[in-house]
Amino acid sequence: MISSLIGSDTICAVATAPGMGGIAVIRISGSEAIGIVDQIFSCKEVRTLERAKDRTAYFGRFTHEGTMIDEGLVTCFRSPRSYTGEDVVEISCHGSIFIQQKLLEALTDQGCHIAAPGEFTRRAYLHGKMDLSRAEAVADLIASESEAQHRMALAQLRGGYSAEFAQLRERLVYLTSLMELELDFSEEDVTFADRTQLLQLLDELTEKIVGLTESFRLGNAIKRGIPVAIAGATNVGKSTLLNALLGEERAIVSDIHGTTRDTVEEVLNIDGVLFRFIDTAGLRSTGDTIEALGIDRSYEKIDKASLILVLIDALRLSDEDYRTAVTQLLPRLKGKPFLTLLNKIDALESQTIASCQQVLSTLLATHLPADTKPLILPISAKRGDGMEVLRSELRQALALPELVSTDLVVSNARHHALLTTALHSLRTVRQGLTDGLPTDLLTPDLRGAISSIGEVTGEDITSDTVLHTVFAHFCIGK
Repeated sequence: MISSLIGSDTICAVATAPGMGGIAVIRISGSEAIGIVDQIFSCKEVRTLERAKDRTAYFGRFTHEGTMIDEGLVTCFRSPRSYTGEDVVEISCHGSIFIQQKLLEALTDQGCHIAAPGEFTRRAYLHGKMDLSRAEAVADLIASESEAQHRMALAQLRGGYSAEFAQLRERLVYLTSLMELELDFSEEDVTFADRTQLLQLLDELTEKIVGLTESFRLGNAIKRGIPVAIAGATNVGKSTLLNALLGEERAIVSDIHGTTRDTVEEVLNIDGVLFRFIDTAGLRSTGDTIEALGIDRSYEKIDKASLILVLIDALRLSDEDYRTAVTQLLPRLKGKPFLTLLNKIDALESQTIASCQQVLSTLLATHLPADTKPLILPISAKRGDGMEVLRSELRQALALPELVSTDLVVSNARHHALLTTALHSLRTVRQGLTDGLPTDLLTPDLRGAISSIGEVTGEDITSDTVLHTVFAHFCIGK
């Protein structure tokens, strides 16, 4: 089935980032790659590229229809010692957009087809150069924007991730074989493993998969960034806080209530983890239709955020209307982690700050569950006081563990879904063993778990639709 998914045509694409630069790299892959490039490239060192040494750069001219396009380098990578497993040629030319386009036109005139997004890596997978999880790691590595993202993608690309899933699948196969052998020899009084041993092995496998599924919380947060909503009443300093965290004037700041009519999102890298800060519209009752829409959108962002920064105006704690606005926000937290920030302390004496913290603590305790002890951080968004403490508390508030190079972390939603399916199957098998069901009724669920684990690395994938979904999000040229 896999062989039928491999295209027979030769493909080409610009492998470097779109736009103009010092150099650009055009990649060609397929059985005719060397012959096609030979039609547009001339070099004094070799008469034809068929005689060119592998992995050796040759300098020459690119011409098409008698017109010179550029001078540059050509490097050949012959099958199977190439990225895709096919013959691959890489052209290094000047980074002019015009030159890139003319070279692509010359290649397509000679029989090349423009590659689809991810098609080079897809061919690498189909030719057995890497499994599917490592192919997905290539895309994650290219898209990495933080140290944690880079470390996580690199660990997956190096194969430790694949090895873990291969071992897990092997142990599931072993468990299935024990149960099927028990069925085959049930009438001959031969025992390969009693149910206690089967349950023990099943529990070990279940515990491993549970650990992997639970790691998705950290992996997904690192990969996509953690959404953090800055919430509070009007004119408490939400936009000022966003600017202070970013170190630049990103959001409009004004003393006029209701200035922020829509949400503003910015990403900040803190200790290798991306946080997506969302400056929401001030929460209050309003007759302004546009402002009301902004407030509705703010509530949506608050509901979806992983962490809420509840911003409190220290100068308005004695205002009953303001206190009511604060307490109306608390039910929206719905048990989510949050930090309470007592803002505008630059206008208060230290003794007054302590008094405000006590008043705020009492106010929160009245409207939160008894076992909730909110952390109150005094800050001045305007002056920058407390920003370092706030940054250090963000990760702790989410209870995110530190990521080390040896950690196996699931960050791919497809992998998480497959693991969840496998976990459900294993729990069904365990319940069946506990209830004394015959093993022939349980092995189909075990085989389903094996199939789910195999799909993570691509061992059990036969559908081109799955592969299209995986590679559709790659960049062109990779």
